[in-house]
Amino acid sequence: MAQFPSHADVVIIGLGGIVGASLAHHLIERGWTNIVGIDKSAVPTDIGSTAHASDFCYMTSHDQLTCYTTMYSADFYERLGHYHRIGGIEVARVGDDERMNELKRRVDSGKAYGTRARMISPAEAKEKMPLIEEEMIQGAMWDPDAGLVTPRSQTVVGELINTAEQSGKLSVFANTPATDLEIRDGRIVGVHTHRGYIEAPYVVVCAGLWGRLIAEMAGEDLPVMPVDHPLLWFGPYDEFAGSGKEIGYPLLRDQGNSAYLRDTGDPATTEGGQIEWGYYEEKAPRLVHPSDILEKEQARLSPSQRDLEMEQIIEPLERAIELTPILAELGYDEKRSFNGLLQVTSDGGPSIGESVEVRGLWYAVAVWVKDGPGIGKVLADWMTDGVTEFDHHGIDVARFYPAQKTRHYIQERCFESAFKIYNPPVHPREPYTAARGLRRSPFWPREKELGGHFMELAGWERAHGYACNEHLLEKYADRVPVRANEWDNRHFWRVSNAEHLALSESVGMINLSHFAVYDVTGPGAEPLLEYLSVAKVGGDTPIGKGVYTHFLDGHGGVRADLTVLRLGPSHYRVIDGADAGNRDMAWMKRIADERGHDDVHIQDLSDHWACLGVWGPQARATLQRIADRPEQWDLDAFPFAHVRTLTLQGIPVTAFRISYVGEQGWELHVPFSHGLALWDALFDLGVTPVGIETYANSRRLEKSLRLQNADLLTHYNLYEAGLARPKVKAAEFHGKAAYLEQREKDQQPAYLCTLTMLDNHDGEGVARYPVGNCPIIDPATGEVLIDALGRRSYTTSIAFGPSIGKNIALGYLPAAVAEVGKELLIEYFNEPYPVRVEAVGYGALYDPESALPRS
Repeated sequence: MAQFPSHADVVIIGLGGIVGASLAHHLIERGWTNIVGIDKSAVPTDIGSTAHASDFCYMTSHDQLTCYTTMYSADFYERLGHYHRIGGIEVARVGDDERMNELKRRVDSGKAYGTRARMISPAEAKEKMPLIEEEMIQGAMWDPDAGLVTPRSQTVVGELINTAEQSGKLSVFANTPATDLEIRDGRIVGVHTHRGYIEAPYVVVCAGLWGRLIAEMAGEDLPVMPVDHPLLWFGPYDEFAGSGKEIGYPLLRDQGNSAYLRDTGDPATTEGGQIEWGYYEEKAPRLVHPSDILEKEQARLSPSQRDLEMEQIIEPLERAIELTPILAELGYDEKRSFNGLLQVTSDGGPSIGESVEVRGLWYAVAVWVKDGPGIGKVLADWMTDGVTEFDHHGIDVARFYPAQKTRHYIQERCFESAFKIYNPPVHPREPYTAARGLRRSPFWPREKELGGHFMELAGWERAHGYACNEHLLEKYADRVPVRANEWDNRHFWRVSNAEHLALSESVGMINLSHFAVYDVTGPGAEPLLEYLSVAKVGGDTPIGKGVYTHFLDGHGGVRADLTVLRLGPSHYRVIDGADAGNRDMAWMKRIADERGHDDVHIQDLSDHWACLGVWGPQARATLQRIADRPEQWDLDAFPFAHVRTLTLQGIPVTAFRISYVGEQGWELHVPFSHGLALWDALFDLGVTPVGIETYANSRRLEKSLRLQNADLLTHYNLYEAGLARPKVKAAEFHGKAAYLEQREKDQQPAYLCTLTMLDNHDGEGVARYPVGNCPIIDPATGEVLIDALGRRSYTTSIAFGPSIGKNIALGYLPAAVAEVGKELLIEYFNEPYPVRVEAVGYGALYDPESALPRS
C-alpha cells in the first residue's frame, strides 16, 4: 500500500462506488493530478449500492440533463466493453390508460432530448420479450439503447480505479472512512481519517447512502434518504445456458405495477441462470436514516442489503405473475432475495455541486448506476471550468433553501418521492402534498378565505386561482375554454384564465411574496453587483432606479434573470424568482469571496418583505384612491423602472414600477407586518385577486417574456434568447469576453422564438392544451430540429393565452428555420400539431395599450 499522503489537490470520499470512480477518471481527463480516494469499505465497494445494483440503464426521462447523463453513461460503459445494448420494453397493461399515455409522453420527451424510444404493439413486445402475456398489455414503448452494464458496475469501478492508479494521479485507500472535515473561515482545508490527516483545498463527497453523515461533519444536511428496494431472484432459469450471455432478453419495466424484470443470462456467467424481479414500494416505502444503517460486521449480507419481508411484495408479485407467469413456475430464492438500499431525494433530482456553506466542499450524492459516468463528467467539468454542457440547475445542491434541509422536511418529501419512483405517472405540474405550509405570506389567511387553489414553490404556498372568482367564468365563458382532456386540465383551474381577462379590463393584484429578496450592502456592494450584472447597475445609475439584468457564466450562458434596485450609494436590493433565488444568492457569495469583497454583506430578507403586484389599465387610478399623496403616483412623477418609498393609507410600501404581465402597474413590496392591511385596503376597493397562473404562465407568454430555468438556460446565450442589451457597458462583468464574442457573430446558432398552435385538436377531435416540453419537428422530414451546436428544439414554455385565444409556446429554433410565418410541428402524446413562428426573439402577441391581439 502507498504511503498515506499528507496533502492532495482533491480528496474523493467514497471512491469505491461508480460515482466516485467515474469522477476520479474524469478529473484526470480534465488535467487534475494528486487525487486521493478513500472509502469506508473495499474498493470497489462491497457495501454500497454499487455492490448490489441491478446495473441496467434506460434512456427515458422527462428531463434533459438526465437524458444526457444516461446516454453519456451508456456510451461510456460501451467504450470500455462493459455494456450490452439489449434494449428495453416498458408496458402498459390493459385498462391502464394513464400508463399508456405516459409511454407516449416518454416518446415525446425522448424526441425532445435525443433518445430513440418509440411505441410498439403488444405483438411486437411479445416478439421481443417472450416471457410476457401479450393479452395482458395494450401497448409498449421500446428503448433500443437500454441495456445492462456487464458483468457488473463493480467491475467498471475496478478498472477505472486501476487505470487511474497506474497513471500516478490517484492514490487509493480502502477501509479508510472520513472521521471529520477540517473547515476554516468557511473553506474546506482537509479530511481527518484514522490513518491520518489529508490537507486538501477540494473535497468531494461521493459516499452514497452515507453522504448525509459526511455533510453533517460540515454542519449541513442533504435532502436525500436511503429507501428499501425489494429484489427477488427466481430460478434456476436455463434458457440461455451455453450462450455466454450476461442477459438474453430485453429489460422489462412494468411500471404500472412499480416493478421490473430481467434475466441474468447464461448460468455460467456472473449472476447467471436466474430471473431478477425488482419492486419499488408505492404504498409504504421504508426509509432509513443513514445513521441507522448497520455496520458491515453487524449485517447478514451487507449494510446496504436488508432482510426482505414477504408482506412487502406479495400483492405486486401476484400481479407480476399475471404478466410474466414464469415467476410462478420457477419459484423464488428466499436466501438470495433482499431489500437493497438506494437513495431517493426530496424533489427527484440528485444533490450535486459545491456546498452553499463551505467553499471547496462538493457533493455527488443520490446518483444511480445509469447516470454515474455522466455525473462524473458533469461534475469534473463543473469543478474545472465552472460550466457544464447542459444547464445543471435541476441537480445543483444550492437549489435547496434552509427550510428544505430540515430533518422533518427531508423525511416527509423523500417518503412521497419514494412511492413515485415508478408509479403513478407524475404530472409536470403535480404538487407535493407532504411538508406543505412551510412558507406563507401575510396574505395567506385572506387567500384561504377566498378559496385559493394552492400550489407550492420553494416552500411557498402560491394561489394559482381563487374560487371566489368563479362568477367571472360566466362573463368570459366564450373566451375561457373547458379543457376536456383530464391530463391537460389536471392541476389547472379554469378560473385562472378568467382572472387573466379581468385584470386586463380593470385591475388585479397578484401575490408575489415568493420572491427571493436579498439586500446587498457595504462598500463592496456596487463593484460586486456591477461585476455580476450584464446591465449597468452602479456608476451613474441613479438611486431609486430598478434594473432588469442577468448574471452570466464564464461561457456567456444565462445563469440568472433578476432585477436589481439601487436604494442607496452602497445599498442594493436583488429581487429574484423563488426557483432560482438560493442558487443566485450562493453565486453572489462565491463571486464576492473569489474577488475578495469581504466588505459586502448579503442578507436574505425573503421572509421579511411581502409583495403584491398591482396591474391593469386602472392600476394607477386605483392606487391613487388610497395614496396619502396621489400625485406621487402620476405618470411623470413615477417613471417606469423606478422605485419609490411611499404610503398607502399609512402603509409603507416600496413601489417598483415594472410589469411581468404587460399591463401598467407596480410591484408593491411591503413589510410582512403591514401585508394584511395592504391586501384589505386594495380588496375593499374592488381589486380582483388574480392567481399566479396569470403571472407565471398565460400573460407572460402573451408578452413573450422569458422564465429562468425554462427559457433561459446556461447552454444558450442572451443574443439567442433575444435579451442582449443594445450596448455593452464599459465596466468588466463576469462572462463579458464570451458575450463580446457572441455579439460579433453575424448570426447566432439558434433563436428563442414565440410560436402559436394553429390547430390544437387531437385525432379524436378533442381540443388539447399542452403541458410540459414538446419536441419541435420539421414537417418536411419528420425529424426534430437540431441547430449547428447539436442542441435540439423543444417547447421551453407553453400555455393557453386567453387574450389571443391560442396556445402559445417558446422554443429555440435553428437560425435557418427561425423566421416569422414559418410553419412547423410540435408533438404531444405522440400526435403532431401545427405551429407557426410568430416572433423571432422578443415579440409580444398582445398589446394592452390597444387591447388587440397581434395576429
